[in-house]
Amino acid sequence: MAGVNVDVRKGQGDVKLSREEFERRLRLRFYDPAFEAVHTEMDRVVEIAWKVYDEYRKSPRTRKAGPGFADPGFELPVEWLDTRDRILGAERDQKNPATPSRILLIAGSARSDQTCPGEMSKTFRLASQAREEIEGAGLQCDFLDLSLLTAQYGRQILPCKACVSTAMPLCHWPCSCYPNHAMGQGPDWMSEIYPRWVGAHGIMIVTPVNWYQVSSPLKLMMDRLVCADGGNPDPTSTRGKKPEVAKALELKGWTYPRHLANRLFAVVVHGDTAGTESLRRGLTDWLTDMKLAPAAPAASFDRYLGYYEPYATSHEALDRDTDLQKEVRNSAKVLVEAVSLARAGKLPRPDASVQDPRPKWSGARMSGCNASSF
Repeated sequence: MAGVNVDVRKGQGDVKLSREEFERRLRLRFYDPAFEAVHTEMDRVVEIAWKVYDEYRKSPRTRKAGPGFADPGFELPVEWLDTRDRILGAERDQKNPATPSRILLIAGSARSDQTCPGEMSKTFRLASQAREEIEGAGLQCDFLDLSLLTAQYGRQILPCKACVSTAMPLCHWPCSCYPNHAMGQGPDWMSEIYPRWVGAHGIMIVTPVNWYQVSSPLKLMMDRLVCADGGNPDPTSTRGKKPEVAKALELKGWTYPRHLANRLFAVVVHGDTAGTESLRRGLTDWLTDMKLAPAAPAASFDRYLGYYEPYATSHEALDRDTDLQKEVRNSAKVLVEAVSLARAGKLPRPDASVQDPRPKWSGARMSGCNASSF
């Protein structure tokens, strides 16, 4: 676009560690005295790790992108290509009318009886009841328990770097920010989670309120799904992570591909004192903004459980609240029915032929952008 400044702004300062500080931080990962028995080997590991960091070897294993990319000869991370292949496979299965219907059921609590809380979450119990309804109806249920982030070794979802705020095409689908082996940022659970979203015909989220907001694990996943809404499926078009190239590409016109569009969803939010309604609204707004569709009004709701009662007896409160349990099961039933109707071509979409007069920024105009800020 003529007259548009695509300069890349700098000025936050150097963050590179000294050799001494790098070693101090790395050795903290091996704090247990058991590692003292291999101190010689550790010295060698530190030396190699410093070299990887110093040379910034983010993606040490690459291969040519191949056919279907803007630059087939461009070297892309093997891990990214593998995740892309799984996404494409999941997408083929999801669109194949012969495959079973699948619902991705997400339990959003960080609590687990396998780590320091010592007791399962109420979210897990409610999600398990939803699972019974989904599987009982003959659909596949992919149960994603986000408490594994706190309870299982090596599980992590790394934070979104907000590449989209530099330029939408710089946000790759799937995310190419991680793993970053130079920074010790890996493995990244999102490489497994992306195909699970893509392969689903319906999404059901069951989550608690944490301090008026969504739980930490669920928020991490949500932020990393920004690439599903307008993300660039071709990193060669931006020469990897070249911001100036991505800015120019966006200003030529960007189509905002909706990689999860038309999947159906249900949302269940529970809390004990405040925040359920605002969180339920936020989650449904987020999902609809990505062009997913609500299964039906009864599929999404928020409720208080053990309102202002002691936390110590909250599971007993859930035992007593059979109405809430029934509502969760109903939510799952509604989603199951909506998915079944949609796959049979019997669920009408009155907005299917409507053209959005205010699409996200496409380079077509300089004002009216309603894209989310990251």
